[in-house]
Amino acid sequence: MSTLEDRIHELFGRIGELSSRDTEALAVVEQAIDLLDSGEARVAEIDAATNEVVVHEWLKEAILLLFRLRDIATIELGPFEYADRLELKSDYVAQGVRVVPGASARRGSFLDRGVVMMPSYVNIGARVGAGTMVDTWATVGSCAQIGERVHLSGGVGIGGVLEPPNAIPVMVGDDAFVGSRSMITEGARVGTGAVIGSGTILNPSIPVIDSTSGEEISRGVVPDWCVAVGASRKRTFPGGDFYLPCVLVLRHLEEGERMDKTVLNDLLREHGVAT
Repeated sequence: MSTLEDRIHELFGRIGELSSRDTEALAVVEQAIDLLDSGEARVAEIDAATNEVVVHEWLKEAILLLFRLRDIATIELGPFEYADRLELKSDYVAQGVRVVPGASARRGSFLDRGVVMMPSYVNIGARVGAGTMVDTWATVGSCAQIGERVHLSGGVGIGGVLEPPNAIPVMVGDDAFVGSRSMITEGARVGTGAVIGSGTILNPSIPVIDSTSGEEISRGVVPDWCVAVGASRKRTFPGGDFYLPCVLVLRHLEEGERMDKTVLNDLLREHGVAT
């Protein structure tokens, strides 16, 4: 794989010179895309020792090269027609994945066993872990990394990122729950076991605040094992007082704790929000 990585770096260094006529270059890039598609490689992961996100830039470079090296073509699937540079994934039964009509995942994304896709979309470079539900009209953007046993509720938007190649993608930890119409973008992180209330906006500029202490915990990172909701806090400007968005951590859970849905709904209703 290190040799392939070197070849991708070399091609990316002269991407401006390449075109769809460069079939040898395309063959090299397709090898990297196959690794993403099969789950043998991934765009990003969390270093267990440092808890920092490690981005494998060469795989992003391979995706960008793919778009450079392939022309738009007509793709017909049953009654549907697409015009794109890249085909969709297929052979879901063999992969142990359930895909409902209206859902699609681009080749170069990886869906682990037990994934369920309601009418939804997963883009190239994204990884969706085993047993995860991608609910109706949810989208998983380019290179986003979704853990195992996650529930992305209806209309959730998981942002994608391709450029620059070193940009950190969205990371969602195992056993997380993201409520309806929430938007997790621009390299934000949702921790393992975290519960995100409906309509929450999370990106690296959004402060995450502990409701008990009022302390700012982070920017754009919801900690492991907590319940968090979208909120706002007052800020004073020369023109007056205005409310800016934040994310409020309502409760910290014990590691591995699963809140009973009735208890969770009661907690959120108490604060005027819902899952």
